Amino acid sequence: MDDVFLLIRIFLFGVFSLAAVGKLLDPAGSVKAVRDFGAPESVAPAIGYALPFAEIVFAFSLLFPVYSWYGAVGASILLLTFVGGMAAQMWQGKAPDCHCFGQIHSEPVGIKSVIRNMVLLLATLFLVFRGDHGQGARITDNGRDPVFFVLLVASTLLLVVVVSYLIKISANQTKMDERVEMLEALSAGEIPKTRDEAGDPHDGLPIGAVFPDFTLGDRNSKPISLDRLLADRKPLVFFFVGPTCLPCQALMPEIAEWHTELGDKLDFVVVTNGTREENAAKLNIPYSIPVLFQEERELAESVSAKWTPTAMFVRGDGRVGSHLAAGDRAVRDLMSKLRHADLSDRFVHVTNGHSHGKPKIGKRVEEFSIDDISGRTLTAADLTGKETLAVFWSRTCPHCVNMMKGLREWDSSKGPHEPNLIVFSEGEHADHAKLGLKSPVVIDNGYETAIELGMFGTPSAVLIDEEGYIVSEAAIGSANIWSLIGRKDP
Repeated sequence: MDDVFLLIRIFLFGVFSLAAVGKLLDPAGSVKAVRDFGAPESVAPAIGYALPFAEIVFAFSLLFPVYSWYGAVGASILLLTFVGGMAAQMWQGKAPDCHCFGQIHSEPVGIKSVIRNMVLLLATLFLVFRGDHGQGARITDNGRDPVFFVLLVASTLLLVVVVSYLIKISANQTKMDERVEMLEALSAGEIPKTRDEAGDPHDGLPIGAVFPDFTLGDRNSKPISLDRLLADRKPLVFFFVGPTCLPCQALMPEIAEWHTELGDKLDFVVVTNGTREENAAKLNIPYSIPVLFQEERELAESVSAKWTPTAMFVRGDGRVGSHLAAGDRAVRDLMSKLRHADLSDRFVHVTNGHSHGKPKIGKRVEEFSIDDISGRTLTAADLTGKETLAVFWSRTCPHCVNMMKGLREWDSSKGPHEPNLIVFSEGEHADHAKLGLKSPVVIDNGYETAIELGMFGTPSAVLIDEEGYIVSEAAIGSANIWSLIGRKDP
């Protein structure tokens, strides 16, 4: 039995040492993974660089019975943290890259990565509950030659490496098969458009933006508007497809299955181009799912859906609820997250794991007290009663300076039902008084208050609802900022 515990320890040594080496080969990726899991920016680098060294210490502790229990305790704490972090990300509808084995092997957080870590956790807990005097045989027990120890450790590491690379080869083979299918389609005269991975979230509208209004013809050329689709305040999923897109054709049966499964919670809308006859022949879209026809790609371009297939979740209030899911895999991932999401939550949203920091959507504005340039003291209560666009601005930012003319014009002409405006900046009061804004301008040196609101760089902005809750992620750039209030970049 002691030999069984020895084998468990050597196996765990192989896993943790391999994970540490992989992270050391890609330290920047480790820091990014820690940041994507929600660690504060101030501590993410320290955690990212310290993690592989902790794994090495625990790995080598497991080799020796006198230290093994302590190594098992440390490894269990790490694994509990990993499992908890992954579960939290999945609960929030996110799938950041786990970076579990660094440069050797990594994958988006999912059921598979959680199960793998749970299995490892059970192994470490098995050693923990054995106590510090029940850790099994020593490497040199029973007259074992030290060469045996070296060979055993080397074999364990080799086995873990081989398994990791087999997984990577399998994933690459799947991609190769898809590319072969595309080449075959091209030789047959088809021109499919596909994208395996979701693009950067800022390729599309930010979460919380107003989905652009439109009117498109349906199967019977009857005009359908966004207001009509949202008449019952039911959330929507838009699928942007094309009749010559082979991945779209392959995905259509799954869209039909998702509609059957989730149709009581979600409305599905297919947006395509081409003729109605061509779409009917190539895509075989179920008649129960509305189909809207673009003359070219006007609606897709207005939301930056550059590829087909692409899916996008829209909340019942008409605001964007997800980043673009570009490519069949990303579409499946989005639908999996929506399947497990609480769609009745007014703050429900799905990220693709590439957000700049963790969105503060659904978080109430914390108490603060700060003076604007006129000397008026503003508090969190001033951001309630009406929607507020909080803009984060800087005099030294050329893009901010270019945006100010549009802000000033809107500020002076906006109607009573449009959101309030507050601008956070830094510098001298006198310089900002020249901006000519009627709305409050706050000098927030260091952007301490702005960061608490979700600021990410300048110019950026978040939208705050009338109850003081943040309802958008940080919209970066002029066009994305205007999209939060349903306006186009002037």
